Amino acid sequence: MPSDFDQSEFVDSDVLTTARPAARTTIMSESTSGSASRPPSREELDHRVSDAQQQLAELKRKQDELERERSTLEEARRRRVELQTGREEMLHHLARGLVLLEEAELKSRRDAEQMAKSLTGLRESLDKVQAINEESWNADGYNVELTRALTAIENARMEWNGARLKWPVLDGALSAQSPGSVAPGAAKIQGHFLGAQSFGELCRLGFALTWPVAVAVLLGSLLLLFFRR
Repeated sequence: MPSDFDQSEFVDSDVLTTARPAARTTIMSESTSGSASRPPSREELDHRVSDAQQQLAELKRKQDELERERSTLEEARRRRVELQTGREEMLHHLARGLVLLEEAELKSRRDAEQMAKSLTGLRESLDKVQAINEESWNADGYNVELTRALTAIENARMEWNGARLKWPVLDGALSAQSPGSVAPGAAKIQGHFLGAQSFGELCRLGFALTWPVAVAVLLGSLLLLFFRR
């Protein structure tokens, strides 16, 4: 009877090498499945809980870092938008303000020049009117001096009226007079008008002014008598 193993027979070493680790793998998987089927111990659970807490702490730290980074980015974006908006706004306002102020400055310069001319004219007119001295006139040149004085006064009046038209502030000199007061010229005209009327004309004028009052009193008396009856 031949033996089961003959050294002269061909043996494939690769097959034997491959078969042996497969057997080991089968044995390890059986042991692992056996260990997995059993419940975890207290030490394993504590270790897993510790690992989970560490992972949560790490995630919380990363979340805080991301929140700070997000806040920083939002603040940078807000400031960038504020910069752009403020720049455009101020460019518009400053350009418009410069144009308006330049126009106002030009107008003010023109007004200042015109006011300087008005001041010069008023001063010259004032000097000419103050220079009128009637006591120094003589009989021979009376008419000439009178004509010169009247011309100076007329020119001063024209200068004054022209200045009033240009500068409304000069009207304040006239508004100081009370509205209820009567100018001396008006009082003189009124007195002259009444003094020139005769007695009969004054009576007729008084009757024309008082007859409506008399008629009203008469009608009132008649109505009062009627209601008493």
